[in-house]
Amino acid sequence: MFQAASRPPFSRLLVLCLLAGSLVLGGCVYRMTVQQGNFLDARQVVQAKEGMTRAQVRFLLGTPMLPDAFDRDRWDYLYSLDLGKGDKPMRQRLTIYFADDKVSRIENDGAPTEVPTEQKPTEQKSAAAATASGT
Repeated sequence: MFQAASRPPFSRLLVLCLLAGSLVLGGCVYRMTVQQGNFLDARQVVQAKEGMTRAQVRFLLGTPMLPDAFDRDRWDYLYSLDLGKGDKPMRQRLTIYFADDKVSRIENDGAPTEVPTEQKPTEQKSAAAATASGT
């Protein structure tokens, strides 16, 4: 009768090597950096004050990322940065509430408020020059 040919031992080794290689390469997946929302600089955040009009806030911070359809007196500026390395993504939220078309309250959840030290001396020089010129 007809006998089935047995597989040569190298075919099993080849299958095993291909399986091990696919498992090793499966962990080498590129995860790209994902940046979404309104990036707010600390200089912008510290300039936002109560009493500003909507137009002033829009000029300073830009158009909000999520306009609230149910509450027109609330603007949310959201920002997230996921570096793709498996770390927890960075999230920031600045919420501005309006009453009578002026800022009534500001809630800051992670948005930067400290201006880096290399920027402070130039701001002090420009402020000193403005006061010296009488403006």
